[in-house]
Amino acid sequence: VQLQASGGGLVQAGGSLRLSCAASGRSFSSYNIGWFRQAPGKEREFVAAISVSGGTTRYADSVKGRFTISRDNAKNTVYLQMNSLKPEDTADYYCAANGRASWRFRSTVRSEYDYWGRGTLVTVSS
Repeated sequence: VQLQASGGGLVQAGGSLRLSCAASGRSFSSYNIGWFRQAPGKEREFVAAISVSGGTTRYADSVKGRFTISRDNAKNTVYLQMNSLKPEDTADYYCAANGRASWRFRSTVRSEYDYWGRGTLVTVSS
C-alpha cells in the first residue's frame, strides 16, 4: 500500500487543521493506520492510531482531547483532526500502515508499521 499525507500548513496557536492520509493499493481496510510526527532535531514520535474498522483508537497523552483520528474505508483515507493547536505541535506529520488485520500490535512503536508515506509539515505560530 502507498500512503500520501496532506493538509499541513501554517496556523496560529489555538487554530485547527485536518490532515488526510490517502492510500492506494489493495485491502486498505485491512491495515491499522498510525500518525507520527517529527520536530526538528527530535525523534519521530507517536501521535495517534486507528484500527482497521475504526472502532479502536489510541492517542499520545500530549494530544489527547485535542486530536481525533478517523477513517473512511470507502475513500481509502484516514484523517487527523487537530484542534487547539500549540506551537509544540509544529512538526512533519507522517502516516503509516500496519498490515496485521487486528489490533494485536504495539501501535505506538514505529517499527510495527510496514509502510510509510511522506510527511506533511504543520507549523503552529505563537
